[in-house]
Amino acid sequence: MIPEHESVFNSNHLKLYYGKLFPFSDLVKWVSYGNDGKHPGCDQSYIGRREFSFTLENDIYLRFQSFNNALELENSIKERSPVKIDIGPVYTVDPSKRHAYAQSDDNAFAPVERELIFDIDMTDYDDVRYCCSGADVCLVCWPLMTIAIKVIDTSLRDDLGFKHILWVYSGRRGVHCWVCDGKARRLTNEQRGAIADYFRVYKGNENSHKKVSLTGAALHPFLATSYTNVLKNYFEKNLLTGQNLLATEERYEKILDMIPDESIASELRGRWQDSRRSSSAKEDINVVRWEQCKQVLQSGKHKAQGLRRCIEEIVFSFTYPRLDMEVSKHMNHLLKAPFCVHPKTGRVCVPIDPNRCEEFDPTTVPTLSQLIEELNSEGSRTDDDGELNRTSLGNAITLFRSSFLQPLLKACKEEIENCYNLKLQQSKNSLGW
Repeated sequence: MIPEHESVFNSNHLKLYYGKLFPFSDLVKWVSYGNDGKHPGCDQSYIGRREFSFTLENDIYLRFQSFNNALELENSIKERSPVKIDIGPVYTVDPSKRHAYAQSDDNAFAPVERELIFDIDMTDYDDVRYCCSGADVCLVCWPLMTIAIKVIDTSLRDDLGFKHILWVYSGRRGVHCWVCDGKARRLTNEQRGAIADYFRVYKGNENSHKKVSLTGAALHPFLATSYTNVLKNYFEKNLLTGQNLLATEERYEKILDMIPDESIASELRGRWQDSRRSSSAKEDINVVRWEQCKQVLQSGKHKAQGLRRCIEEIVFSFTYPRLDMEVSKHMNHLLKAPFCVHPKTGRVCVPIDPNRCEEFDPTTVPTLSQLIEELNSEGSRTDDDGELNRTSLGNAITLFRSSFLQPLLKACKEEIENCYNLKLQQSKNSLGW
């Protein structure tokens, strides 16, 4: 389980972290999207129209902060030492001056750009995990986050064509996703809602026996691929035995409740209640019972319309990503910045490589106190990245730069150049005879 390292934030540690390790320049380069250079096509007002929000000690909340460059952001954060930094949308005007436009009737202050974002929280899986609950997370339930990353990332790239996607550990119990392509940032609320609904399969509530209903003659290709490549394997190899999903009557009844044919449910219940016949010394009882469940539901005599998807529906109910839909649907939602420190666990919100997400271990993510110890043990050096590279945070920032930031900025500069050249050409054409 992930322990809470620092029940009370050590403000002196936080000041040192912001002073020595926090990657201000990288953060501003990211959210500027190439608009911080000298190219004539750059929008020099772009970064100054981005909202930052600070949460200070004692829950003091400062919204609509804005900065024109990395130095302004750095100075403000070092001065205030926020326990949390959130990033909001880019507005039509500088958000710190929004009151000047409050009386306007033409919606002068409105969000115009915002990354497509996803927030996946382990607490939404409490009905399908037995190792932990609430904010607690361990290596037995963490594969649920790995599944979410694999399924959503693959679809964002293969189905929707996005390329610049950043996955970040929330610091405690979940993951955040930032889709940063230009076409993603400019999506309307309606378009964001459509994408969120595309991913939506889990529609039940805590009172529903059947939370997933897969209808139609065939699974949607996205769902079929997710099931074959990710969900089925993780369910059978990780969750089934890791969570002991069929080990007790209370737990297997939850799965039997998902079977719409009571005669089949009764048949399985009868087998499982007789522990002498349903268990084997050599095999895990969860595996034995799952194989029995599959055999009964998928045998020829039970291939009725209502049952043919039952196995898939059970697997989806236990494994499919559960998104906070409202976060993804609206441009004005805030989301915690990467490299913040979580105030309960003390862990840094580090990037996760989606290509190796099964290797990510939340229990080994560097903590604030660990980083300060590493800084203190090495003494002081003067080169910019020297201190960073002597700590556990070095690899995380290298990953952020190499796999996300550099390809993103290359694409942004090409887009700025192409748009500028197109405008020049249009201007020449309009002046032509």
